[in-house]
Amino acid sequence: MNNSQRTQLGKHCGVARHAWNWGLWLTKNILHHNKANPDEKLKFPTAIDLHKLLVAMVKSENAWYYECAKSTPQQALMALREAWKRCFKKTAGVPKFKKKGQRDSFTLEGAVKILGSNKIQVPKIGILKTYERLPQVSIKSCTISRQADRWFISFGFEVETQKSDQTSIVGVDLGIKALATLSTGEVITGAKSYKQYAAKLSRMQWHNRHKVIGSSNWKKAQVKIARLHRKIANIGKNTLHNLTTLLAKNHGTVVMEDLNVSGMMANHKLAASIADMGFYEFRRQLTYKCELYGSKLVVVDRWFPSSKICSNCGIKKETLFLSERVFDGSDCGFVIERDLNAAINLSKTVS
Repeated sequence: MNNSQRTQLGKHCGVARHAWNWGLWLTKNILHHNKANPDEKLKFPTAIDLHKLLVAMVKSENAWYYECAKSTPQQALMALREAWKRCFKKTAGVPKFKKKGQRDSFTLEGAVKILGSNKIQVPKIGILKTYERLPQVSIKSCTISRQADRWFISFGFEVETQKSDQTSIVGVDLGIKALATLSTGEVITGAKSYKQYAAKLSRMQWHNRHKVIGSSNWKKAQVKIARLHRKIANIGKNTLHNLTTLLAKNHGTVVMEDLNVSGMMANHKLAASIADMGFYEFRRQLTYKCELYGSKLVVVDRWFPSSKICSNCGIKKETLFLSERVFDGSDCGFVIERDLNAAINLSKTVS
């Protein structure tokens, strides 16, 4: 990738970000107006409505919009409309304004073609060379994103769902000390990458505190910090990918608990450890991988007392403190590690 292409990628990120922020500003104003004037409500715009307004009100006054592919702002507004849909359904929070340099990305559609094993052609920018081999498939759109000083391209294409011949059932209990305890007795230790690099990250941020914002040294320090953030995230994702692939491919049914991650994060003493494990990302990966490999994912209600029930006799304990790491069945004399007991109980919920 040459400098001209890097500049073009940055411009496309800027256009996508500007379109998103403009659309978010407009839709928020419409919602505020409708709330203040219940008798004179305005129609909440669709993605097509937003794009028509953008062309009429914004594009005509900002010539730099025409330097980028026309699908860039259009896709940003479609993503915004989907974000509002999730918000209205109460499956996500209110969309937020985007800031330059944070999760820069944009989506292109149209004349996107894969050329050879490691080249892809995208509108306006031209031919980009990739480090990884590309699948020889036809694609309609792609998303280009920046992490630290590197650019990544992703695209989706249809694959046939595999039929699993596995019939085994495995219960998975997620935890902080160990990422996952399986009903088979296997314990998978989490990467805990943030904990591993927290001191180094803090030191780098401390050294950067007095640098002049916008200076060359400040920019170099920002790139180093972003690289470390990327490394921490990649280590955690790699551990989760290995575990979720192992579960989806080798078991016919995977049972896990519906954890209230946001509620758990409210505990400031455990929030960092919970975020380091990546419980939400674990479930997200496991959901699509079970569909891909033909296995079944069963999510048990979060109020199911998996830790309090004896996996041997089925009697429930009234109280079980978080500090108690060993389950002691007083009625039958059964003693077992707490997380393993919970994993076995989860596996028994599927008959």
